[in-house]
Amino acid sequence: MPLVRLDKVSVNFGTHTLLDEVEFTLKKGAKIGLLGRNGVGKTTLMRVIAGSVSPDDGDRWLRPGVEIAWLEQTLPEAEQQTVYDMVAGGLAETGELLTQYHHLTTDFAHADMTELEKVQGLLEARQGWSLGQKVDRVITQLQLPADKLMTELSGGWRKRVALARALVKDPEILLLDEPTNHLDIPAIEWLERQLQDYRGALLLITHDRRFLQNVADNIVELDRGHLYQFEGSFERFLRYREQQLAAEDSANKLFDKKLAEEEVWIRQGIKARRTRNEGRVRALEAMRKKRGERRGLQRGASFKLSDAENSGKIVAELTRIDHGFEANRIIKDFSALVLCGDRIGIVGANGAGKTTLLKIILGKLKPEQGKVKLGSRLTVAYFDQLREHLDLEKNLIDNVSAGQDFIEFNGQKKHIISYLSDFLFTPDRIRTPAKALSGGEQNRAILAKVLSKPANILVLDEPTNDLDIETLELLEELLAEFKGTILLVSHDRQFMDNVVTSLIVFEGGGAVNEYVGGYSDWSRKGGQLINFDNAEPLSQAKKVASDAGSTNHKIARKNKKLSYKEKRELEAQPALIEQLELQQSELETLISQPDFYHNDSDTVQQTLKQVASVQTQLEQAYQRWEQLEKLQNG
Repeated sequence: MPLVRLDKVSVNFGTHTLLDEVEFTLKKGAKIGLLGRNGVGKTTLMRVIAGSVSPDDGDRWLRPGVEIAWLEQTLPEAEQQTVYDMVAGGLAETGELLTQYHHLTTDFAHADMTELEKVQGLLEARQGWSLGQKVDRVITQLQLPADKLMTELSGGWRKRVALARALVKDPEILLLDEPTNHLDIPAIEWLERQLQDYRGALLLITHDRRFLQNVADNIVELDRGHLYQFEGSFERFLRYREQQLAAEDSANKLFDKKLAEEEVWIRQGIKARRTRNEGRVRALEAMRKKRGERRGLQRGASFKLSDAENSGKIVAELTRIDHGFEANRIIKDFSALVLCGDRIGIVGANGAGKTTLLKIILGKLKPEQGKVKLGSRLTVAYFDQLREHLDLEKNLIDNVSAGQDFIEFNGQKKHIISYLSDFLFTPDRIRTPAKALSGGEQNRAILAKVLSKPANILVLDEPTNDLDIETLELLEELLAEFKGTILLVSHDRQFMDNVVTSLIVFEGGGAVNEYVGGYSDWSRKGGQLINFDNAEPLSQAKKVASDAGSTNHKIARKNKKLSYKEKRELEAQPALIEQLELQQSELETLISQPDFYHNDSDTVQQTLKQVASVQTQLEQAYQRWEQLEKLQNG
């Protein structure tokens, strides 16, 4: 059932065409990923669908009574409103009543009973109690501090509030513009589960490839003003898109060859005879017009790293580090050795202390206890998530080269305009104040500044926010060729897997441990992040009960051998894992078939759910095998 439809919609910004007679239909139950490079008009398309931007040409149709919820890319303002007020505000008038009721009952002893009775009556008339339960449920699920002011929250938690405000509406159409920005991995995985179960129509823009693969079952790409739709997962789309681009390039070469031959003919024809084939002349004019209307692919970024002398073998040696803030211990008794060439990912929930650990490793912060020994010849390039390297009032020339026309890169001088063009900046954008740039452009500007300096240690603190997928993949290739040491903080699981070879994981309660492999390797072995927040910790009663239960379990099993049943279970685990892996392989072969998505939607959804179920069973089997082996080995 169509919920919204665009009919030959066009949007122009001056001479630049963002949408060129776009046709698009969003149906109930569709989960669509919207792709395209930074600046092609993805957010503009969402605004047209939401009704906040009117097209220059064409029509937008919305089914009567359909409600749209839109999560914008920008964070909500840090206003003097409580979290509860912001979330309930997504329910319009009923939300205002719930907000009044919440404030009245929070300070019940001093509440105006007449006003409270009036609000209760209005809520009952509007069936507001069920909506109130929905507000409470979403706030609980996202672990939001209901009575805290928005001004007290970090960017990550304000993003959660905006997400809760959109989800509480339970809309028929959900538009999400970069929903994973500022979210930690537990929140991203929770959102994935919510969207997988969502029954309305979903359109999302995201650079998080794993999130896109896990949520979207259709892909729409906005390229040079036109929409290209593809039924299937993101991974299958990538293979299809590569084939299409190759076919387009081949067709363009044949066309250009034919055009060149015709141009030669028309010039020779003038000299050779007075009367020419007028039909052939008209065909040539049509070819010229078609060639003039062709839009070339947007050039990709082509940035490189400036090389530096290798550091010493040891980059940093940490011995029994303890650090925290007042009563909150974020690091307890942590020791590590960082060697030249290591590629380390630092993983943890928001507020865990990842950036603090980075500063300790680099010697910028002295730990409360323990020792840090730094190596020799360390040259650090630091990409910070707060964009402190960027002066928003200055243009890119002032930011990157301190106003100089040339920049020294790998021992050679390069003009700053040429250097910044490698990062996809046009001359007019180069001279624009940084505050007027988009989030993706600001991130590319920081990369341009950071990568211009010679370095043998590259520190990346949330580098993927707002970057398009093509730029992300180029950055991955660049990091793969880097010969120095990489320290990476990221919530992008795919990016982490493609870059790092080991992890430092904040596992809660001050426990920080090292693991070999990427995020998927750690997760496959049963690794799971604990979601917590320094400003609003989880229920202490629950934590104490959990800790007590865990301690009692450890005491009960101490020095106890495996039971007969557990021995049999341990012996059976390899065969079970092999069976599940075979089943997983068969299912993946099935869904990779070109005609799989031609089946009816129920069959497709049932198969995809079976894939997810087998993956979960396989992970649980690996985890149980590891538990049993630990018990057997004491």
